[in-house]
Amino acid sequence: MKEILERFSLGLPDSCEVSGGLNKVPEGSGGDQRWRRLRRRGLSAVATAVAVRERCSRTRVLQSCSALQGPALLASAFSLSQQMKKLQQAAMARENSEEEISKSTKAEISDELAALWSMATPITAMNCVVFLRAMISVVCLGRLGPMELAGGALSIGFTNITGYSVMFGLASGLEPLCSQAYGSRNWDLISLSLQRAILLLLMAAIPISFLWLNLGPILIFLGQDPGITAVAASYCLFSLPDLLTNTFLQPLRVFLRSQGIAKPMAACSAAAVALHIPLSFLLAFVLRLGVPGIALAAVLTNLNMTIFLLGYLRLSGACVLTWRGWSRSALDQLTPLLRLALPSCFGVCLEWWWYEIMTVLAGYLPNPTAAVGATAILIQTTSLMYTVPMALSACVSTRVGNELGAGRPRRAKRASMVALGCSLMTGVVNLAWTVAFKERWTRLFTTDAAVAGLAAAAMPLLGLCELGNCPQTTGCGVLRGTARPAIGARINLLSFYFIGTPVAVGLAFGLRLGFGGLWYGLLTAQIACVASVLVVVLARTDWEAEAGRARKLTGGVEPAAAGDCAIVVEEEMKRLLGLAGGRDEV
Repeated sequence: MKEILERFSLGLPDSCEVSGGLNKVPEGSGGDQRWRRLRRRGLSAVATAVAVRERCSRTRVLQSCSALQGPALLASAFSLSQQMKKLQQAAMARENSEEEISKSTKAEISDELAALWSMATPITAMNCVVFLRAMISVVCLGRLGPMELAGGALSIGFTNITGYSVMFGLASGLEPLCSQAYGSRNWDLISLSLQRAILLLLMAAIPISFLWLNLGPILIFLGQDPGITAVAASYCLFSLPDLLTNTFLQPLRVFLRSQGIAKPMAACSAAAVALHIPLSFLLAFVLRLGVPGIALAAVLTNLNMTIFLLGYLRLSGACVLTWRGWSRSALDQLTPLLRLALPSCFGVCLEWWWYEIMTVLAGYLPNPTAAVGATAILIQTTSLMYTVPMALSACVSTRVGNELGAGRPRRAKRASMVALGCSLMTGVVNLAWTVAFKERWTRLFTTDAAVAGLAAAAMPLLGLCELGNCPQTTGCGVLRGTARPAIGARINLLSFYFIGTPVAVGLAFGLRLGFGGLWYGLLTAQIACVASVLVVVLARTDWEAEAGRARKLTGGVEPAAAGDCAIVVEEEMKRLLGLAGGRDEV
């Protein structure tokens, strides 16, 4: 037994004083090689030696352990390994803290910017590609005729409100779980959370599908034109398979993004949308399926995205650690996911639905045709500008979640500050171009002077809204990364519905400001929203406490202060204990 402890002593640095002539490690010995391997993985020889000296004397350990037999020695050695692991973590934590303090702020910000935009750039490209797919469908509907365009547009709005916003919002609840679990290296939790999210979206798809199947009677009850209703019901019916596709696609995107896998998502989306153009032309015009063909083309495009992503994962093995296969355990403990998914869904739906309310309110203005047309142009414009802050929001949620899961609250705070700074600059750029190119931009959508005039007059207001929307959206990403989506949902409810809507209605109809009054209402909502989000993120976030909450959310995993080094030491101790156990049996 003493021989085992002597072999373990050889794995310690030369500075450790041990009785019995073990204080020197001969060059070329197995202990020296093992120590060099540990050092290459980041273990500090000086820190370890000091920590060991502070807590125990190697001489006393050897003398006391010489009297132990069998299981008692194993227990003593295992206790020593646990004690050394904690000491090494503390020593490395002090060393890492000193290194971080000595590192310049400029270099830290530069590193964070690189990490942020390495994810945000491909995700922005993916968002633009998805936006392009929707535009292609609208263009094809317009080529079929005005009735098809009206019915298809009505159906697209209905499916967005009742289906896609719900699916997207529920999948967003997966973000804090996966990102924090990835930071804490809890691979099982990531795999199980993905499966639970898929199950949750499958359950949500059932009532949504019944709603889509009854779109025709609903629109007739609301007094909609029968011709437009028939087209809308047809488009909605053939879009039903897309609900099943999204139950896998939306959680899969969050699953990959939480691990920093962004470029493959952009590439797969681009490939799928490249096929969307010939698919739409083939189904709608060559096969003469019309509106159902355009709906099916959109379904097949999302299906292709899912297949391409799964194919990439299969061939590359990128998620070999985080995907553990289907498990019945996914049916248990759905509550943590529901607590995050429901408020995330509520917050997303509140914001998405408000823009549809704007369209409805525009229909009650004195010139409803021009007002609704101008609203459509502005909503398409803000959707395009939204691609960048939405990418920043997704990326900062991942970055903050990863760092909190790893037990690095200081880095999580820095990630949030850098992302908010980038979002503010993005808002300034959006304001500048909406003011400078307002007339040229609106003329790209229509030749009608009344519609173009209304839209151009409101473009500067839209730019001001984006100046607040960009940091607000990014701040909500920080809230998701810290597993606090309920706060974002309450802020959206207060800002858009208790402040923005009364102001919009009062200015547009009470003070008779007309179309501009609606957008002043949106501006008021954005100001209230961004102010509330920034107060919560900047002033009322205790990052140390959030790191503690992250440990609880991911199963109580302690932060790896010593990085991989503690893992290496633990594996070495298990190996030595295994040898000891084998000798005892003999």
